[in-house]
Amino acid sequence: MAAIRWRQHLASRSLRRVSSLLAAWMAVALLLFTLVSRDVNLQGLVLTQKGAAVNGRLLLQQPPPPVTADASTTENLLELEPLVDRSPVKNENAIVEEVQRSLPSLPLEYWSKTAKNKVGLSKNGSCAKYPSPYELEFNNIYWQTLRTSNGTFQLYGAYYDVRHLSRIGPAVRILGMLDRIEPKVKTFCQFWFEDQKEPAIIEVMEYKYIWYKKWGNYKQGILQPYLIACKLPPTHKSRVPISVSLVERPCDTASNNLRVLYNTPPGGQKKGFAVCVKGLDFLHEDLSVRMVEWIELLHLLGADKIFMYKLQVHPNISKVLDYYQQVGKVEVTPLTLPGTLPNIAGFQHMYLTKKVNHKRQNELIPYNDCLYKNLYMYEHIALLDVDEVIMPIKSMNWQQLMSEEVLPKALLLRNETRASYNFRNVYFLDELSHAHGWFAHMPRYMHMLQHVYRSKNFTKPGQYVKCFHNPERVLTLHNHFPLACLGSGCTSYPVNTSDAQLQHYRADCVKTLKKSCTEFRQNSTLDTTIWKYTDKLVAATTDTLRRLGFFRAPSAAS
Repeated sequence: MAAIRWRQHLASRSLRRVSSLLAAWMAVALLLFTLVSRDVNLQGLVLTQKGAAVNGRLLLQQPPPPVTADASTTENLLELEPLVDRSPVKNENAIVEEVQRSLPSLPLEYWSKTAKNKVGLSKNGSCAKYPSPYELEFNNIYWQTLRTSNGTFQLYGAYYDVRHLSRIGPAVRILGMLDRIEPKVKTFCQFWFEDQKEPAIIEVMEYKYIWYKKWGNYKQGILQPYLIACKLPPTHKSRVPISVSLVERPCDTASNNLRVLYNTPPGGQKKGFAVCVKGLDFLHEDLSVRMVEWIELLHLLGADKIFMYKLQVHPNISKVLDYYQQVGKVEVTPLTLPGTLPNIAGFQHMYLTKKVNHKRQNELIPYNDCLYKNLYMYEHIALLDVDEVIMPIKSMNWQQLMSEEVLPKALLLRNETRASYNFRNVYFLDELSHAHGWFAHMPRYMHMLQHVYRSKNFTKPGQYVKCFHNPERVLTLHNHFPLACLGSGCTSYPVNTSDAQLQHYRADCVKTLKKSCTEFRQNSTLDTTIWKYTDKLVAATTDTLRRLGFFRAPSAAS
């Protein structure tokens, strides 16, 4: 019996020894597994952190990795480090530069420099003090305000004008809106110059109305577009002001201060063509692909740069505009409506749709801002919508069209440079092409290349035209033609339709042409002039769309 108990004791001891060895082996295996897993995770973390050092903001925009239930068992939580943006905090100079880019009409860099040097700027201790930017009255971000005894001004920009045809000599022109018609209030310009403590003060010379009263909205209380002229005093006629303030009384401390823009080309050589586009209002319409085709076509035609103003657009359009701004083909300027007009997304679109005359009056601000920012930069400036193209018939580009066809004919008719050269409008309506089906040899996403059926008849001469404007001659611009000009008036040469035409791509005619539109639709013709750009246009458009991720990635099966 004792022997049996002894054998059972030995067996029990052996079992416990085996169990202990097995437990120890499992612990060692688990430890090795943990160390290997931790090493892999730390390697991944190190790589990610290296990437974060390159572009922390970009990494933070990436989707987070999936979280596993046993994450805590494979990572040492004490060694984890969240990915945050560790870019150095901007100093005041960098912030000033950033704000200056966002608000080009604000002379912030000049004020910052004078403030650091503790330079007191004023006519004397109590008259015409240089206004602090913190005391200016801003309105809807991009506008500055002057309230007078007879009306309120909403000011947008100021520009130096030394064109030789201007009879008033060197001057500063201020673009803005005033809630008065035929304003009677006397105002003054306070000019501020580099290295001069006192302003030069001079009375406003002219309020130039950028509208015709027969078009409507000719009422007190409605914001009206104006170009305000201040002649530089003889003592300063050869100097460019840093900034200008508009005041009611000469000694007022201004509630506005506009940087005076004077853009000149590098080396003094003008470029050929600039295109200006009014405030884009496409909050819900994704016209991104059509816009890529349009921008690439204008580039092929010879547009050196397209200046676009943006109210509110679809995110895909923003992506397109950001890309073209980065590559230098487009310059985008954010825009708001002045005063108490709506700027809430959606509501602003409703307002512009219903209040058509208000919309058209507000469009004159970006058009004329674009003109005056580029007075000395380009030979020709065109105001176009994103569904319009000035198309040469025989020439391959605008430069060839103007130098070889338009200008020789215009000079032969009258030996003078015109203020503008206008192109007749012809409709390429959607349904004209849809009735004939798609062209199989052309990508369907190329809207203009697919839509080559147009109305046989052009709109009447002078109606709905678009122009190449001569910035040396035009004083104020409307969508279709100049409203006021320097020199011998607003002379405009009508370009023959055998030389060029304004191709207008629309779903339907404008509302004022409803009666004529039936005739336009019923009498159509095939016009493939645009096809001479097919290879380059398809290649450029498709390449850009690929770069921006507009095409689905091919599936693995294909």
